[in-house]
Amino acid sequence: MHKNIFFFLVLCFSYSLVWSQEDTSIKIPIDRVYFHDLVIKEQKAIDKADGKLDAAFRQGSNENVHLQLTDALYRRVNNIRYWIEGSPNLPSRNDKVTYLRYVENMLRNFRGAWKNKEINPLAFPLLVEDFYEALQLQAKDSSLTELIKSAPYGVAQIITNVLRDNSGIAAMRDITYLKYCELYPDKILSTIRPYINQPYADSLLVLAAKNNPVQIYSYAQSSSSPEGKLIHRSNNNLVKTIARLSNTPNALLYFPFLDDLITGKMSMDEIKKYVGEGGLNYDSVGYYKLLVKTEIRYFKRMAPPARDTPIAMFGANGLQETLKQKAIQHFITPINTLHDQSNINIRMRAIDPLSPEDIYFMMVMGENEIYTSSYKHSFNRMLQRMGPKPRTDSLLLSVNFDYFKKFIKMAANYNKLDTFLKLMPTASSEVLMKAFVANLDQQNSLEDAVDVADSYSSITDPQLLKTILNYVKQNEEHATAVGNTKGAVIYGLLKTIFISSNDNSVDLTKELGIPPIYEVPMQLMKDDKGRIVQQVFFYGDEDGKTFFPPFVNSFSSKDWIRTDKKEWVELKSRKGEVYVFANRPLNYDANLDDSAQVHLAKYLEANDMSPTMAVHRGHSYWLKGTISRLPETAHIILLGSCGGYQNLNSILEICPDAHIISTKEIGKGDVNQPIINYLNQVFVSGDTLVWKKMWATLTRFFKNDPNPEVRESWDDYIPPYHNLGAIFLKAYHKKMEDN
Repeated sequence: MHKNIFFFLVLCFSYSLVWSQEDTSIKIPIDRVYFHDLVIKEQKAIDKADGKLDAAFRQGSNENVHLQLTDALYRRVNNIRYWIEGSPNLPSRNDKVTYLRYVENMLRNFRGAWKNKEINPLAFPLLVEDFYEALQLQAKDSSLTELIKSAPYGVAQIITNVLRDNSGIAAMRDITYLKYCELYPDKILSTIRPYINQPYADSLLVLAAKNNPVQIYSYAQSSSSPEGKLIHRSNNNLVKTIARLSNTPNALLYFPFLDDLITGKMSMDEIKKYVGEGGLNYDSVGYYKLLVKTEIRYFKRMAPPARDTPIAMFGANGLQETLKQKAIQHFITPINTLHDQSNINIRMRAIDPLSPEDIYFMMVMGENEIYTSSYKHSFNRMLQRMGPKPRTDSLLLSVNFDYFKKFIKMAANYNKLDTFLKLMPTASSEVLMKAFVANLDQQNSLEDAVDVADSYSSITDPQLLKTILNYVKQNEEHATAVGNTKGAVIYGLLKTIFISSNDNSVDLTKELGIPPIYEVPMQLMKDDKGRIVQQVFFYGDEDGKTFFPPFVNSFSSKDWIRTDKKEWVELKSRKGEVYVFANRPLNYDANLDDSAQVHLAKYLEANDMSPTMAVHRGHSYWLKGTISRLPETAHIILLGSCGGYQNLNSILEICPDAHIISTKEIGKGDVNQPIINYLNQVFVSGDTLVWKKMWATLTRFFKNDPNPEVRESWDDYIPPYHNLGAIFLKAYHKKMEDN
């Protein structure tokens, strides 16, 4: 705090010196005041661009950063103005006006680059410093080359753009363009034409090829264009191979094996026997198996100590993208399509030729597409393919532990993890789970941490839960000891969340400072007119048509007023202001159910009705449609479909504070309806919705249900306060905001 005050006083003193300088030492001639005013105008425009014109340039919450930015914008830019007026290297009026226009243009260029997210605003002090040095060098007719070389791209770009009449501008532009290409290799081919005859063009081409070989392929097809000529004259083996593929039928199917083609480990003919020619003789199973074998080999290259990333591993038409596409196309889609087929052997026939490794990759690659029943049958077949005494640790070894965290997360969410772990020695399972929770802070995203949180809530083995919690604590202690802030935050939050799932006395809302997760105040559910609006999504398949009438009829005329519309039904409570809108399950082949949802959404918007609760009623394969139309205002979301639990992250991107009820297994109308009835009773009463009270009440209710399938299905429904992955995301973002 004292340091901040000291810095502020220094700034104030500096400002007083500057202005006294303007008043006494530096006399600005009347014919140049206009050009100084142009600079001042740009200073104020940047000041205002942070949201407020207040003689301060603010970014983020760090006060020291604010002071440095403000100092650069006002004191240091003003110093440049006064230097221009007093510099003996700028003797004429025209020289001084030109340099003042340089400063004006520098500020305007920065503001434009900032607006277009082409430069980090925190780089502004460095820009001002380097620009001042550039002006001094230019005034002495000295080279700017070394300055441009040392500057980051955003700074170099602005200086080069402003000082375009510098005698060394050609070299400056070359250096700046090379910096640009290093940052944005995917933009090389779309920008290289002006530099195509430069000595460095060939090396840039190789960089572009390593980053995006398919892009090289696309440009190579136009062999007469300047870019095409550059590609076809290249002597680089990678570029030559891609150029050759540009004249090959079905070329994109060869790209996943590009590394092997370059090194000669695989020939075009070896791949061609699976790809076929002219649309004939394509072997979908053989091609997929070749992809799997290549994925296993390539992934091993990426592991320590080699850490060698194959060129064809990632990106459009890369190995993993193609593997995912073919897994879905040839195996997941066929078994999903036959979900109503009672003969399991017929339904699962598509994966009969696959090995355990092939099925493993099919499942992890199709995480967001595979149906619950498709996953379970595939998992069982994977174990069957491993023989009478399967060792699941051997399976993970055979795939080099590729995607193992994703596999464990899926197995946990589908209630298969206990089965998987029991088929390996205890020591192996403990090592595996230790690796599962390790290095969560080393990833660019939080996906692995969310997977760990979600998996924890799905595990039933007390010893395994204890083991995972202990590993999380160990990682937190280590991160804290070495000053790893991100790791300490991630593991600290997971520890608190995991403990709370076993100890009802822990209040996560209080502990983590996140919005309430145990209850929903009615005020949160009401719009500004005091209405609670619900939107229910139905789909026009047989199940939708079967369950829609019982759903509507469950609202008794004694308590609800029903209004039938062509495409939906409206229900309004007689007591209170509770509205339920459900689209009719019209013919989905003609997209009529889809149109009904669109028209209902427009009707609600036209009547200023924002749903605070959304319900998905339909199979899991309809859920993407519901998610795409979820109202952002929804605070409660009920996923009444199979495996709705797998889609929590997608929903939270739209409704970050939503309370989500989901199931890990098969969604049942006989379970969904009592949930909806309970919620509506609370809404009509106006009481606060307490999730634990609701869950206890419904648990007693379903315990007495005569149908064992209904009782079992209820056990697989997850209350909002047990959605640990969602809770972790909310807590992490809150923690980062506070810091």
